[in-house]
Amino acid sequence: MIPADSVRSLGVRTTSTGPRLAVWSQHASAMTLVLTDPAEPTRILREVPMRRNLKDIWAVSEDGLVPGAHYALRVDGPRGPGHDFDPTRLLLDPYAKGLVETVDGWRGVVVDGGFDWGGVGKPRVHLDRTVISEVHVKGFSALNPEVPAELRGTYAGLAHESSIRHFQRLGVTTVELLPVQQSTTELWLAKTGKPNYWGYNTLGFFAPHGAYATQAAQAAGADAVLAEFKGMVRLLHEAGLEVVLDVVYNHTAEEGADGPTYSFRGIDNLGYYRHDAHGNYVDTTGCGNSVDFGSTMPVRLVLDSMRYWAEELQIDGFRLDLAAALGRDDHERYTPDHPLLVGMLADPILGDAKLIAEPWDIGPDGWQTGNFPHGFSEWNDRYRDRMRDIWLGDLRRERKTGDPGSGIGRFATRLAGSSNTFSGTRGPLASVNFISAHDGFTMADLTAYDVKHNQANGEHNRDGSNNNNSYNHGVEGPTDDVAIIAARRQSHRNLLGTLLLSAGIPMLGMGDESARSTGGNNNPYCLDDESNWLHWDLEPWQDDLVAITAELLRHRAENPALRPMRFGRFGETTPGASRMDWYNAEGGTMTIDDWNSPRERTLQYLAASTPEFEEFNRILLVVHAHEAEQEVVLPAHSGVTGYTALWSSADERPASGTSALLPGDLVTMAPVSMRLFRAEGVEDDEAPTAPAPTEPTAGD
Repeated sequence: MIPADSVRSLGVRTTSTGPRLAVWSQHASAMTLVLTDPAEPTRILREVPMRRNLKDIWAVSEDGLVPGAHYALRVDGPRGPGHDFDPTRLLLDPYAKGLVETVDGWRGVVVDGGFDWGGVGKPRVHLDRTVISEVHVKGFSALNPEVPAELRGTYAGLAHESSIRHFQRLGVTTVELLPVQQSTTELWLAKTGKPNYWGYNTLGFFAPHGAYATQAAQAAGADAVLAEFKGMVRLLHEAGLEVVLDVVYNHTAEEGADGPTYSFRGIDNLGYYRHDAHGNYVDTTGCGNSVDFGSTMPVRLVLDSMRYWAEELQIDGFRLDLAAALGRDDHERYTPDHPLLVGMLADPILGDAKLIAEPWDIGPDGWQTGNFPHGFSEWNDRYRDRMRDIWLGDLRRERKTGDPGSGIGRFATRLAGSSNTFSGTRGPLASVNFISAHDGFTMADLTAYDVKHNQANGEHNRDGSNNNNSYNHGVEGPTDDVAIIAARRQSHRNLLGTLLLSAGIPMLGMGDESARSTGGNNNPYCLDDESNWLHWDLEPWQDDLVAITAELLRHRAENPALRPMRFGRFGETTPGASRMDWYNAEGGTMTIDDWNSPRERTLQYLAASTPEFEEFNRILLVVHAHEAEQEVVLPAHSGVTGYTALWSSADERPASGTSALLPGDLVTMAPVSMRLFRAEGVEDDEAPTAPAPTEPTAGD
C-alpha cells in the first residue's frame, strides 16, 4: 500500500528546497527528467537522473522546473511479458497539470496555477433540485451569434453571458461537460482525417483540454489555458450554476498493445493496466486497454486527479464513464465496496461532490445499474428504455400490429423513481433520468428516425446502436407532411414532460429543449462540424419548445411533490418522500388488472409531498398513451378540494392561464398526451390508498 501523502506529492511540486518532480514506477530500473526548449521542442536542454525510494517513487529536485518549462521522462526497465520499457522514448508525467502538443510529440508543462476566485464558492445545489444539462464545450457555443467570434466553441464561450442566460432561462442548475481532460484522437481515426470530437480518449488526467481554450490563451501557454478554464467555472458559479465533468478513468489514449505510447505504458505497463497471466491486455472497456483498479496506484491516481479538479479547479462533481470498470478488483469482479468507490465517498472533498456513475462496461457482469454504493447517483438506462417505449416504440407497434405494448405499470414505476432498481436507503435521487444523451439519438431524432444514419462517420453505418426504441411516425427523416410533423412535436413534448416531471434527477441532452437534430446519426463522436453543434437560429416552434421546457422546470421547482428525496413505504409517513396514489381513467383506484393489462394505458398519478424543508404540496399527473381521445374522471381524494390545470402536452406553446376543476369533473385527454394539475386543498392524514406499482412490475 502506498501512503496517500506520498502519492499526493507526485508530479511537479514546490518544496522548501525548490521545485521537485516525483513519479511512481514499481518495475522501472532507471528514470530521467528531460527538460526541452519550449521554442524548439526537439532541443533538449538538460537530462537529470531521478532517484528511487523504498515506496517506488522516483524523484529529483531541479531548479529548471519553473512555470512554463517543458519536460518529459525517459524510463528504462526489464524486458519480457507485460513490460514495454524503452529509454529512447520521451514520456509524459501522469500528474502533469499542463500539456502541449509539439512537432516532437507531447510535453508536460509546469504551471503556476494561481487564480483569484474572488470569493466565489460552489453553488452546492441539493440533489432534489438538480437539473442537469449535458453539453459539449465546443459544440454548445460554436454557432451562437451572441458570443464574440473569438470566444465561440471555447471555455470562455460556455461562460459567456448569453450561454448563462440560456441555462438560467431553462431552469438548469448543473452543466455536465463532455470530457475536458486533455484528450487526443486515436491513431486509426486520425488516419481517416476525423477527430475524436467527444473526447473519450484521455491523454492526461490533470490538464484541461487545450483546444477548448481561446486562441489567445493557447498562444500564451498552459497557464493561460488553465486560467481560462477556472474563469469559466467562476462565472458559472457566480450565476448559481454547477459544473460536473464527464471523466474517463477506465482507459487511456494508449489504446491496445500496438497503440501509441505516451505515458503509462512506458512508465510501468504492468503497474497501470490490466493484464492476463501471459502479459496480454484484458479489455473491459472496448478501447484497447483497461486501467487496473485491482492495483493500488491506479486507485490513488484517480482519487488524486478527482481531488485536484474538485479542490483546485472548484469542480462540483463527476460523471464516471464506464464506472463498472472502476469497481473491478484484482480478479476483474465488480464490487460496490471497491477501494476506489469507497475512497471517493470517504474523501472529505469528493464525498461532498456529485458522484454520477455510468453503471456498466463490456466486461463480465458489466451491467450494474442499481448496484453502486449509497452516495452515488447512476445513469438509469432502464428509465430511458421504458420512457422511449411508452411514447414511441409502443405507439409504432400498435400502429403496425395492433398490439399496444406492455401497459402502464412499468412506466409508472420509472415515473415514481425506479424503486425496483434502487434500494430504499438510496432513494429516487440515485436515479439520473435521461431519454437522450451524447450517445444515441437526440430527442428530436427519436421522433423522426426508425434506424440510424451514421454514414458520415466513415464506418459504413456499422457503428452505433441498433436498438433505439424510436419512431419516425410514418416517414423516415425530414418531411413536409403536416400531420406527421405535428405528431412528432407532440411526442417530443411527451418525452420532455415525462423526463422533467419524473422523480429522480433529470438530465437533458444538449439541444433537447430546442429539438436539435444530428440527421439521424446516433453516434456522431467524430463529427466536429455544424451537423453536430447546437444551432441558435430557431424557428418559432422551436422557441415554443424552449419555453415549454422552461415552464416544466418551473413547475418542477415550485412543486416539491415532483422532487421526492426518499421512497415512501405503504402505510407509513416518510419525511421527504412523496405519498403516491394511483387512479385509472374512471377515477378509481388502480387494480392489479389495471397495472398489468396491455390495453390499460391511461393513468392518474397523485403525489403529495411529506414536508421536511418545504411547504406541503400535491400534484396530479394524467398520462394517456392511446391514440384515441379519453374522458378522464378527476379523482376524489381526502383533502383535495380542486385541481388547477398547469400544463398539457397537447398544447404547442405554454398556456396563457390556468383553469380550475373539481374532483369528479370530466377532462378530455387528447390522443397520446399528458396533463399536469396542482391539487388544491389541505394535507390529509391518510396513508396512500394504492400499492406502489413495483409489485406487479418488479421484473422491469
